[in-house]
Amino acid sequence: MISRKSIAAAALTLAAALAGTGIAHADGIPGMRGHDHTGITVPDMKQALDFFVGVVGCKEAMHFGPISDDKGTLMSDLVGVDAKATIDQVTLVRCGYGSNIELFQYEAPDQRDLKAKNSDIGAFHIALYVDDVGVAKKYLDSKGIATRMGPVPMTEGANAGQTIMYFQAPWGLQLEAISYPKGMAYEKTSKVKLWSPKDPGK
Repeated sequence: MISRKSIAAAALTLAAALAGTGIAHADGIPGMRGHDHTGITVPDMKQALDFFVGVVGCKEAMHFGPISDDKGTLMSDLVGVDAKATIDQVTLVRCGYGSNIELFQYEAPDQRDLKAKNSDIGAFHIALYVDDVGVAKKYLDSKGIATRMGPVPMTEGANAGQTIMYFQAPWGLQLEAISYPKGMAYEKTSKVKLWSPKDPGK
């Protein structure tokens, strides 16, 4: 049985061996500048674009595909999917001044339809900054988009100053409308500032 002392000793030995190699500390990926895009697999590209472009207001920048490899292992080697999977189309959209969203439409022998809740491990949501959450809710409701409770203002804690409301795309993707026009409480003490919704060109 391995003891805690032997584990600690091994850790110290490893740290000493790594000293000066540039990988002893979690300093980050060299040259990392920011979040470029979030990739999402959708059931139908037309439906996804009707939502992101037609309802949300994003703008389509480019699309490409199909991508497949009938005889080799490109798909499993490149993106970790079944070797026989096909990406029918990839479309990138730009939503305001934030990072990009990359939409994928796949076909794969082992494809699953995951309807994850926000509490499920691996689940995620996309938050979109809006000027007024109440106005956003009325708009989404008028478009027949499922919205949850809100607007909900945060009045205590590090995120005081936020107002939020969750909503869902027609195929179940979780999104959030968020606004903090006067900033958030954490900004008074934290050296690290989160992304700002202000137009970087102004």
